[in-house]
Amino acid sequence: MIELKTPGEIDAIDAAGSVVARILAAVRERAAPGVRPSELDALASDMIAEAGAVSSFRGYHPRWAPGPYPGVLCVSVNDAVVHGIPSRTKLREGDLLSVDFAVHLDGWCADAAFSVVVGNGDPGSTAGSASSDEKLIATTEAALEAGIAAAQPGAQMGDVGHAIGQVARGAGYGMLADHGGHGVGRSMHEEPHVPNEAKPRRGLKLRPGLVIAIEPMLHAGGKDSYRHDRDGWTIRTADGSRAAHVEHTVAVTEDGPRILTLA
Repeated sequence: MIELKTPGEIDAIDAAGSVVARILAAVRERAAPGVRPSELDALASDMIAEAGAVSSFRGYHPRWAPGPYPGVLCVSVNDAVVHGIPSRTKLREGDLLSVDFAVHLDGWCADAAFSVVVGNGDPGSTAGSASSDEKLIATTEAALEAGIAAAQPGAQMGDVGHAIGQVARGAGYGMLADHGGHGVGRSMHEEPHVPNEAKPRRGLKLRPGLVIAIEPMLHAGGKDSYRHDRDGWTIRTADGSRAAHVEHTVAVTEDGPRILTLA
């Protein structure tokens, strides 16, 4: 069942989104060579408490997972696409870092993600290069922007997926198979599914009040396949190529798309 939100409810999600944006900005600033993802998780956890919010990730236990998620952030490095558990392995110069994060504030959820090259972008002995990683991230961000721009009242869900896919495929990148965005609001994952690739003018008609998380996940190697780590959570590219993931929570309004996860 798809729930359309009232203007007041959208404002409440926007308030949660402001918390998400502020904490992600702090995490991004702190991310540097020698910093452990577990330290980033601790920073975010402290900031959640200070904001009077609640983590949407910690304790989350979908049917396919081996147990409840242990962190407040998903921290995915290099060939990890999404759902990386924050580890104690120090970040290195040139790592490609993706961070996904969501909170509930006063009963409403917002969800966002960013990708960045750690440090000065010199990958040294790692598998990527600064220029290729930055291009991958920039293309993923462009795909997100295209998807958001397509989320107009009266458009259809396929238009969002088509816009994302055109950018990603046009640049020669793969996209994480079987995954996409989702509705968000009272729960972190609500209907409808938001595809990252689709035919235009197909699917659900977008109506004012629909709130969705749009999140392209691109693979540098050009393939869509993936594998799970033994932890049962972390998803990696099957070919070992690097990946980027960016996301915003977006409301469809009479005036067009409204991004709800901005500071």
